[in-house]
Amino acid sequence: MPPLAQSLAQFNRRSALGLFGAFAADAALAPTMLRADVNPDWTTPMPPFRIAGNLHYIGSRDLASYLITTPKGHILINSNLVTSPVQIRASIEKLGFHLRDVKVLLISHAHYDHCAGSAEIKRLTGAKYMVMDADVSVVESGGRTDFQYGTDPTMHFPATKVDRALHDGETIQFGGIELTAHKTPGHTKGCTTWSMDISNDFEFQKAAESKAAGMQGGKIQFHVVIVGSPNVNPGYRLVDNKKYPQIASDYEQCFHILRLLRDCGIFLGAHGGYFNMLAKYARLKAGDAAAFFDPAGYKSYIAERQQAFEAELARQKKPHPG
Repeated sequence: MPPLAQSLAQFNRRSALGLFGAFAADAALAPTMLRADVNPDWTTPMPPFRIAGNLHYIGSRDLASYLITTPKGHILINSNLVTSPVQIRASIEKLGFHLRDVKVLLISHAHYDHCAGSAEIKRLTGAKYMVMDADVSVVESGGRTDFQYGTDPTMHFPATKVDRALHDGETIQFGGIELTAHKTPGHTKGCTTWSMDISNDFEFQKAAESKAAGMQGGKIQFHVVIVGSPNVNPGYRLVDNKKYPQIASDYEQCFHILRLLRDCGIFLGAHGGYFNMLAKYARLKAGDAAAFFDPAGYKSYIAERQQAFEAELARQKKPHPG
């Protein structure tokens, strides 16, 4: 979840309840309806589209959700808000697929804006829910064991049973697809960055080769990286954090792992804002088949986020006057 300062725009609750009335009718979900400060871009639908190969974007204007299609069924990454399954299903159907064919459910991390819809997705599909080990207790407690937000009811979400606990570097093989789960902790203890390869997309390859012609080395990468989150949220204590003593070293490990993924060709993330999604989508619609080919953007983003973390850590380490 990005810094809450980026999410101060007020959302009209009455409109939300009208749009997602099916969820409001469910008493189990009613206590976890949208926060008043939810960014409108988190709930505004985005036309679904194919990024490359069998990888599709089915999220909102900022809350990213991805569908990976296979002949044996589909993989969904991020269920988003408690109200999001309605939008996710509509996006999947616009692409010509069916929500019922989702067989594997994954998330980027255990914050309500990325996993609150998981209980409903599981109910509708029977998908196997797979979560990084260190985030399992947060998911299964509905956010109540989160180190930062556990005592804040507005950050809670429907508790959801996890079918498989993942470990750093573990792979998920399904329908000819191999996804690797990279533990990039700090933002949450089990924050997960996903990677996979794109193949057999010759239109993308041709466009990417044209773009890479002016790059140093001219090497084409078809490696997809979906960044979990490297952000330090407001209120996070990086020093003397009794509930998460190793938080600073975990962030350092996060950036170490992200730097190792420097062969990233297609840069994506848990929020569209991480990878300038709206601008790239506009280029895609204008005919740029490799609009999401952005190795330089990935490196720049990771470097900027690491600098922000280090600056905040240095600030917190400074002795307070008096």
